[in-house]
Amino acid sequence: MKTMRHDFRRLIGIGWASVILFGLAGISLTAAENPADDFSKKIESAQDLDLPTILERINGIGPYEAPDLPLKTNQNYAYSSSDVEPFGAVKPFKEHFLVQMEYTGAGRAVPEPENLESVKIGFLGPIMQTVSVATGGASHEEALGIAMLRACRLAIEEANAKGGYLKRKIPFELCVRNDNALWGASGSEVIHLAYKDNVWAIIGGVDGANTHIAIRVSLKIEIPWMTPGDLDPTYIETNIPWVMRCIGDDRQQNYILVDYLFRKMNYQRVAIIRSSNRYGRFGVREIRDGARRLNRPVVIEMAHKVGARDFTMQLDRVEASKPEAIIYWGDGEDAAHVLNAVRARGWTQPMYFCDRAVSEEFLKIAGKNADGIQCTYPWNPDRQDPKLAAFKEAFRKRWGVEPDTYAAHAYDGANMLIWAIQTAGLNRAKIRDVLAYRTEPFPGVTGDIPLSSAMDDAGEVFLTRFENGKWRYYSREDLGIPRGKVIEKMRTEREQANAN
Repeated sequence: MKTMRHDFRRLIGIGWASVILFGLAGISLTAAENPADDFSKKIESAQDLDLPTILERINGIGPYEAPDLPLKTNQNYAYSSSDVEPFGAVKPFKEHFLVQMEYTGAGRAVPEPENLESVKIGFLGPIMQTVSVATGGASHEEALGIAMLRACRLAIEEANAKGGYLKRKIPFELCVRNDNALWGASGSEVIHLAYKDNVWAIIGGVDGANTHIAIRVSLKIEIPWMTPGDLDPTYIETNIPWVMRCIGDDRQQNYILVDYLFRKMNYQRVAIIRSSNRYGRFGVREIRDGARRLNRPVVIEMAHKVGARDFTMQLDRVEASKPEAIIYWGDGEDAAHVLNAVRARGWTQPMYFCDRAVSEEFLKIAGKNADGIQCTYPWNPDRQDPKLAAFKEAFRKRWGVEPDTYAAHAYDGANMLIWAIQTAGLNRAKIRDVLAYRTEPFPGVTGDIPLSSAMDDAGEVFLTRFENGKWRYYSREDLGIPRGKVIEKMRTEREQANAN
């Protein structure tokens, strides 16, 4: 009966693409009592699971069995405050992304191969410029991909210096492919990595559209995929059990900004300017939805082409909306030019930016206009941590530059995959399992990385302010940013009314 149950789930899983659009329309979640609680308390059925138990149960089953392991179950999705959840006080019939996805296939029965000379890990990232009509011209994220690649190489080199794959005493090897902006090319590169290079897992992804294609291929291939650079919230909402992320996404960064702007600063009129690509469009989605649900809808949202320098039309319309504050979402270079255009008009409204503005390029272009601007950020690079200090020193020594956020998160993601391979052995399904079922946060250089039930990084995100020539990072606690629970009160009142 148990085998039939798993087979049925597998059949349903095959058809996820046909139902996901309908499923996403029903997202609504129950708020946690205290989102700042220790992460292990947020895992109800799996909180007592330890690594020896995981290994025992994934190693002791046949090819047509799924491991008898409790699934992670989170109280709410992505730490969303209850009053920015969909559907108001109405509890939907189905709530998504709260229970961990299962892999019920036969992959765990595949034996570890013999006669290997190295253990290969794939890398897919934008490292060479390409041109595509579908993406609006030349690609522009190569600097981010190169930073990720350098960090992954460093992680591989360090692992090899410690003995490589310890079970077989052979080295790790990084197989590198360019994340091409041509539509569908990223899928071809994944196939090459999986079937020609024979990698055991893949790390990579910056552009949301490319990564969405790549992870659908990884679903068919059944290979673990870790992303340190794609912050698109919908990346993890594809219900693919092979996909995980080691960086706080734009949903999390949206939430801290919404809470800061509307709960703490009490702004009534906020405008959005963003790039017209997928990064800008999906990057502000939860800001737009959260503002509307708090009865303070964004007064205007204006988009511009990537690389534009004339923002006259956009700023004319923003000016007519009379905003108290302005949010910008796009690449660092574009962000600086928008900031300069805003200040050239004599506007003094506070401006808030996404994490890509935290860059040397942004500061160089913005100059004095950068003083006092604030950005969301997925971690605190100033944190006092011996692991982080050692990483920064090693990265500088190896590459001659300071590591950025993409390098730091890629380094963590690569080390998570290396740990999983050392722990589970050379079996893709088991590599995926030890990461998916792990209950303790992974101790990364970017901080503790707790994977949620959706295998997304549920760690803390920050706001950073450029002041006195330096970025300074602030947590929710530092800034006294509250969370809302308005819906809980509404639900109680409705239940009482129905009871009467």
